[in-house]
Amino acid sequence: MKNLKFEDLPSAIERILECLDRIEMDLDTIKEGLDNKKTNLTDSLMTRKEASEYLKVSVTTLWSWSKKGVLKPYHICGRVYFKRSEIDAKTILQS
Repeated sequence: MKNLKFEDLPSAIERILECLDRIEMDLDTIKEGLDNKKTNLTDSLMTRKEASEYLKVSVTTLWSWSKKGVLKPYHICGRVYFKRSEIDAKTILQS
């Protein structure tokens, strides 16, 4: 910034506050985007335990359904996951 005089301070502070408001709005927008991505990721995959609790069946039943092709398991880094959307689609069809 250029050299300010005492009488320039109110307008300079006003400009600074306007900039801070814009920065705050931008950060809120970024945070919402990150929260949405996090929600989408956690909603899309479920562990075996989460899926069994969600369906109110045992992990053994879930394994059996996987073997029969009722639900498709996804193997990621040695762990098994199920897609919530596929579980919801199957439970709607079975209702």
